[in-house]
Parts: sequence; C-alpha cells; structure tokens
Amino acid sequence: MAGQGGTITVDDERYMELALRQAVRAAEKGDVPIGAVLVLEGEVLAEDHNRREERNDPTAHAEILVLQQAARIVNSWRLIDTVLYVTLEPCPMCAGALVQARVKRLVYGAADPKAGAVDSMFGIPGDPRLNHRVEVTRGVLEKECAVLLQDFFRSRR
Repeated sequence: MAGQGGTITVDDERYMELALRQAVRAAEKGDVPIGAVLVLEGEVLAEDHNRREERNDPTAHAEILVLQQAARIVNSWRLIDTVLYVTLEPCPMCAGALVQARVKRLVYGAADPKAGAVDSMFGIPGDPRLNHRVEVTRGVLEKECAVLLQDFFRSRR
C-alpha cells in the first residue's frame, strides 16, 4: 500500500524521520513508540509522542497532543492546510480528531490491523458522510516504523 492515495515525497520522509525520533522518545519513557509531527507550509508547528503512561491519560496519543499544541499556536481549532505525520495508522479517536481539526493531509508509516481507523478497520478520514475529508498517504518509512513497534513489544514480553 505504500504511497497509495498520494505520492511519497522527500519531505514526507524527512518529516516522518522527525516523527520516528519522537517515537523513540516515547519508548525510552516506557510508552508505545508512536510519534507525530504537524506541519504547515513546510514548517513544523508541533511534534510529540505518546504520553499515556507518563500522564496516566488514555487520550495522550501523539496525534492528539500535536493537534492541541498546534491549535494553541495558531489560536484556532481549525488546522486547515496542515499535514500530520505519524508513525502508526491512527486509531478511531485520533482519526476523528483529524477530521474535526480540518487537517488537510495525513501521512502515516505502519498500518495498524488491530485498531487502525484510516484503512485497516475503519475509513474515518475519507468517509463521505463526514463534513471534512483528509487526504491520506500510507507507508512512508513503513519498515522503520513497524520495526520500532515490534522491537518495543518484543522487549516487553
């Protein structure tokens, strides 16, 4: 599925590398290694990683945290023309938040067959019943994203 729904660019890989660095930080703190970066017109607005364990907060997903940070920065909940890079296919909560925030484009690394709400289990960002649709590019640095997650879970068994 790599690139399906959009052509992968050099910038996509560069920003996904930043998201991967954030994911490593999550793993170092004992959280599931997922990182996210939100970009507007070629500039990073916000970047973060999962902080559920650190904050004891089930909503402290990387995607939610960067949306919150960016909304404060631009002083609007409408994050029009932004691109979100995330290492793992978003869950239903995060996919819904992308639609609500009016994010223009989502770029993700690895698919999540158990909880993915973009392609794997649901298709929230492209659902025509919703008032906004998010463009999607899949599989950017997919192998690197998947290996990071696999190594994390393998080390915990």
